[in-house]
Amino acid sequence: MKAKNLKLIARTEDDLRVVSAHLQDSIASVSDIANLKKNKIFLMQLNRFMWEDVEKGVFRKNKRIRTILKFENVLKVVSKNISQVQKENFLDFLAIETNKTRDNNYEMKIIFAGDSIIRIISEVIEVTLDDQGAAWDTKNKPKHKVL
Repeated sequence: MKAKNLKLIARTEDDLRVVSAHLQDSIASVSDIANLKKNKIFLMQLNRFMWEDVEKGVFRKNKRIRTILKFENVLKVVSKNISQVQKENFLDFLAIETNKTRDNNYEMKIIFAGDSIIRIISEVIEVTLDDQGAAWDTKNKPKHKVL
């Protein structure tokens, strides 16, 4: 049976935590990030580590799949410690944090290793994660130190 590609829609802070968990250890190239100001859309293509497959069994292969992360109704995007000139650089995804601002908008921070952050201000939480194409095997499984 062929595995179906993952598609998640987030409309609440709890939904966004689920999206964030599925994106843990994803890798994004700076060149695969776009802010479409006129359309109020922010897009990012990532190579997502498929943790859901690893969790199913010890004998499964480690896999990655391309996925599109899309934020809608975006008012503002600001980045920290991300060079817009060095488009070939890669970012290691850690998490998405969310909070409501004083003016009832949402601030969503995409946090990467190395203290790199993309801060998105949006009217509402409307985020989709949409896997694209087929997964591929990877030798490396991300490892984390336990604190």
